[in-house]
Amino acid sequence: MQYDYVRAGSLHRAAAAIAIAILIAANTASAQKRPRPARKLPPADWTQVEQALGRKGTLNPDDVMKFSFPRTDLKVMVGGIVLRPALALGSWIAFQRIADHAMVMGDLVLLESEVAPVMGSLQQNGIEQTALHNHSLGESPRIMYMHIHAIGNAARIARAVRTALAFTNTPLGAPTEVAPAPFTLDTAGVARAIGVHGKMIGGVYQISVPRREKILEDGHEIPASMGIATSISFQPTGVGTAVATGDLVLLGREVNPVLWTLSESGIRVTAIHSHMINEQPRLFFMHFWASGEAVQLASGIRASLDRTASKR
Repeated sequence: MQYDYVRAGSLHRAAAAIAIAILIAANTASAQKRPRPARKLPPADWTQVEQALGRKGTLNPDDVMKFSFPRTDLKVMVGGIVLRPALALGSWIAFQRIADHAMVMGDLVLLESEVAPVMGSLQQNGIEQTALHNHSLGESPRIMYMHIHAIGNAARIARAVRTALAFTNTPLGAPTEVAPAPFTLDTAGVARAIGVHGKMIGGVYQISVPRREKILEDGHEIPASMGIATSISFQPTGVGTAVATGDLVLLGREVNPVLWTLSESGIRVTAIHSHMINEQPRLFFMHFWASGEAVQLASGIRASLDRTASKR
């Protein structure tokens, strides 16, 4: 009898020990599965990038730092109109920090004779080219646009881009203040017609319209300020008149409905192409050109935007 009592006590103690061990193991496994809080990074410091590029950048939404290189060295004409650099001749490079490195995207405005040396320099220094094409038709001299992409050390990428730009006549010194040109455009009327307010830059009224979807590349969300928002620009040509150009960012199923709507409004499509390689969903960029009464042009562009999933 005493043996049975001792034996029962031993079994109870063993069962309790096993239960405690199971509980500890379960809690340990739960703690291991529990996601650790993300390490908070300090604010991005773009000082070395600014030093490499020789100018200050502009901070955009989603902490994107953007650098502009207007081709003020060029005199480009379309249909007898001299293009202001802010209309269609602005190279740019945008940086976004991802963990301890940066994603960089950009668009370089080049003469045909500059394409080969710039591409060679970029390739040699590890910067990818994702597109090379026209944006306009009939311009003189002929202008090409080279889209670039890189992920890595931000300062190294900036130095590589600066090295490539040295093969062009792009002004690389610190930008100088330019006196604002006389402006006769009804910006309020244009904004009402399109449904989005823009801003004045270099004598050009610029409007940006992002898409509603998240755009991903290799699982990372790309902000609209990295060059994936519809861009619309108006340059005044007289009282109430302007030339309008830009590119509409579209899904494949939107391309032909938008093309039809633009043509119905007398707006000429000048190019349809991609700017990136691995984005999801796949995007197409439809470039356009039109000249006439500014608010009427804006209404035609608005009708095209209504055929897309654009934010307004």
